[in-house]
Amino acid sequence: MNRPRILVARAIFPEVIERLQQHFAVESNPTDVLWSKTQITEKLRDKVGVFTTGGERIDAEVLAGCPHLKICANMAVGYNNFDLDAMTAARVLGTNAPDVLTETTADFGFALLMATARRISESEHFLRAGHWTRWSYDMFAGADVHGSTLGIIGMGRIGQGIARRGALGFGMKVVYHNRSRLDAAIETECRASYVSKAELLKTADHVVLVVPYSAASHHTIGAAELALMKSTATLVNIARGGIVDDAALAKALRENRIAAAGLDVFEGEPKVHPDLLTVPNVVLTPHIASATLPTRLAMANLAADNLIGFLVNGKPLTPLNPEVLG
Repeated sequence: MNRPRILVARAIFPEVIERLQQHFAVESNPTDVLWSKTQITEKLRDKVGVFTTGGERIDAEVLAGCPHLKICANMAVGYNNFDLDAMTAARVLGTNAPDVLTETTADFGFALLMATARRISESEHFLRAGHWTRWSYDMFAGADVHGSTLGIIGMGRIGQGIARRGALGFGMKVVYHNRSRLDAAIETECRASYVSKAELLKTADHVVLVVPYSAASHHTIGAAELALMKSTATLVNIARGGIVDDAALAKALRENRIAAAGLDVFEGEPKVHPDLLTVPNVVLTPHIASATLPTRLAMANLAADNLIGFLVNGKPLTPLNPEVLG
C-alpha cells in the first residue's frame, strides 16, 4: 500500500520527521534550503500534505499547480503565509499551532518590554565599544516598568499572559484594546481594563502589540498612532510584521517622539527596514518570541499531529477553515 506523500518545507526536529515517516512518504529538507515559490510548487505537485513553518506562501498560484494537495499544516500560530480564501476555494485545509507557545511567547514579550524600557541593548553596545569610562547619574537612565501603565493591543491568549505578568508580577496598571471586549471574569483575572485604542496610546507608558496580521490590522500603528503616544513611552511588537509601519516608527525614534521600541517582527522579514538599523533606541530580535527548544518541539509536534489527524484519522486538531471538512 502506497503511503500518502507529504513535504516538510524546512528543517525540523529529526524526531518529528521520524513520527511523520511512520505514516507518510516524507520528502524533507534537512539542509534547510530556502526553496523558491516555483520550487515549492513543483515539489508539492504530487503531495497531499505540506508541513510549513510560517514563511512559505501558499496562495492561488501555488494551489493551481498542486492538484492533490489536501492540507497545509503551519508550525506557527500566525498564518498570514496562507491565502485562506484561496485554500478554502481549492478545498485545502489549513491548520496552525496555537496554545503550545502562549506562555513562552508571553515571557519573551515581557523580556523585550524590559530590555526596551531599561535600554539594555543600547547600553551593551556602548560597553562593548569601549565607551564606558566613568559613572554618571543619567547614564542610560530608562523608564520604570513596575507601577507603570501597560497598554496591550490584542488581548488573546498571549496578550492575557503579558497582562498577568505585568499586573501580578510588576504591579502595573493594565489597559487593553481588542476587537471585542473580554468577559468580566477574564478582565478580573488579568486585572485589565478595556479602553479605546486612542486612549490606550495616549495613556500607556509601555504599549505591546499582540494582534494577528490581516488586511484590517495592517499598519495598526502608523505615524498618526505614534503621534498620540507619550514622548516617554515604549512600543513593543511581537505580533507580525506589517502591524507597524516600520518607516514611520524609525522616523519617530530618530526624532525622539517616543522613547524606544522593541521589535521581534518586521515588514518584509527577514529583511529589516534600513532606518531601523541606524537608530540606537530600538531593540531588534529575529522573530524568536517562541524560541525555546521545548516550545518549538511542541509546535512541530502539533503541526505533525494535524497532518496525521487529518490524513490518517480524518480529524485535524486546529483547523483554520473547517468548512472544507464537510
